[in-house]
Amino acid sequence: MDKLKVGVIGVGSVVREIYQHLYYSSDFSDILDIVAVADPNDEYRNWFCDTYNIPADRRFTDHKEMLEKVDLDATQINTPDHIHAGPTIDSLEAGLDVVVPKPTAATVKDAHAMIETAKRTGRLMGIDFHKREDPRIKEAEARYQGGRYGEFQVGVWYMLDKLMVADPNHDPMFFATADFAEKNTPISFLTVHMADALMKIVNLTPVEVRATGYSHKLPSLNPIAVKGYDLADTEIRFKNGAAAHIITGWHLPNTAHATTVQSSRMVCSEGLLDLGLDTPGFYEMHAEGLFQVNPLFKNFEKDGTVTGYGISSPGRMYQKFLAAQKGELDGDIRASMMTPMELGFYTALVLEGAEASLDAGTEIADGVVAGVPIDLKDLVMRELGPEAVNTYGL
Repeated sequence: MDKLKVGVIGVGSVVREIYQHLYYSSDFSDILDIVAVADPNDEYRNWFCDTYNIPADRRFTDHKEMLEKVDLDATQINTPDHIHAGPTIDSLEAGLDVVVPKPTAATVKDAHAMIETAKRTGRLMGIDFHKREDPRIKEAEARYQGGRYGEFQVGVWYMLDKLMVADPNHDPMFFATADFAEKNTPISFLTVHMADALMKIVNLTPVEVRATGYSHKLPSLNPIAVKGYDLADTEIRFKNGAAAHIITGWHLPNTAHATTVQSSRMVCSEGLLDLGLDTPGFYEMHAEGLFQVNPLFKNFEKDGTVTGYGISSPGRMYQKFLAAQKGELDGDIRASMMTPMELGFYTALVLEGAEASLDAGTEIADGVVAGVPIDLKDLVMRELGPEAVNTYGL
């Protein structure tokens, strides 16, 4: 076996922005054979399949029909977060390995069901939190867990997008649907990245979450206003007493120097880390303005190859899938791929807790909602029961 036969479930904006390059223009393309696509959206399904010559009999509106009719080794689930679980579980039950873009799921119930199915079926599941492959995050993880900085105490992370990301009036529209920013929040889209990166570095279990939401800019948009949050500050308390504020939003002026402005400071008992994530590459000045270019994430090389950690993160998952299916994957590597931290359970827990905090919150000023503290052990107990509390070390 030299290639994995892959079925792609969902070919919307995340495929347009990232995964089409992984499939066809990356250092991993030679191990991937995209043999079928399932997406109920005619426009996106036909765009992708016409562009990449997927035959008519390999184009499906229903992923279950694809799983029944096409011989596959793996699937990738590029659906909205709240419907990751169904196609993932169906694929695992069909004997396939699965790649899922971040986050694992929008709820711990779904994340748990996906993890348990992977364990029961013996299949591999990889969650594409691509910041884990950012070389700066990987180096910080190695140094922190090597004891260089002592005990994590307090941290601040921020990740702020240009308004165009959440603005349904922007042409072209960033997301596939005009109501994306109304149905989602900066927490579900951005906080999950930073929370996961932090937890990957410090390897600590979250125990409490409280969020504050700000809604000023999005409701003022026209002609389509958005009933949603511009900005969220999520405070996470960890089992060792440490705390982190993760500040995320999508309303920076479109004149900002980069689509995403982001960085972090982490204070520890024996030192301090400043992660300058906002300076990943170089500035370019041309007729359109001054821009920060981020070749670390996605780099279009002169020979047409696309590289960067946005590509290598899922690409390395597929390499491990191929090794496993050839009987060549080391047992320790396999075990490390299937831990709750690696499979994003705690990130899903923070996500659900932060959203629940805002849902139960009180408006303390015009457009400002102060959330309530959410005990994450209680949340897991309520949703999954006492056995899961023990399983996940809460």
